[in-house]
Amino acid sequence: MQTILSDDFTFQQKWANLKSNLDQRFGEDLDTNGILFLIGLQELKYVPESLDKQQKTEVLHIAVCKLLSIFGYYVFEKRDEDGWPHYLPTDKLPNIQASQQNRLIQEAIIRYFEEYQ
Repeated sequence: MQTILSDDFTFQQKWANLKSNLDQRFGEDLDTNGILFLIGLQELKYVPESLDKQQKTEVLHIAVCKLLSIFGYYVFEKRDEDGWPHYLPTDKLPNIQASQQNRLIQEAIIRYFEEYQ
C-alpha cells in the first residue's frame, strides 16, 4: 500500500489538526464521511438545491475516486452533461483490509487539503 506519511505519529498529528480546522470552520464534529461529502461537493463544483439519497452516495463516490486518483488508483475520465465528474479505476487498486482502507483514505484527505487547498 502506498502511503504519504511514514510514521503513525505524524499521521495522527496531521489528521487531528486537519479535523480540528474543519470542525471549527463548519461548526460541527465532522467524521471521515462528512469530510468526504465536503470534498465530493467541492469536486462537483456546485451544490445542487437538494440531493436524494442516491445522489449523496454519488457525491461520496466522487470524493473517494478523486482521493484515490492521488495515488493512481483512479483516473479522471470526463464530466457528464450534468457536470458530474466520472473516474475510471486502474488495475493498481490494492486488496487491503478495512482498517488499511480507512488509513489510505485519511492520508489522501490530508494530501488533498495540503495540495489542493
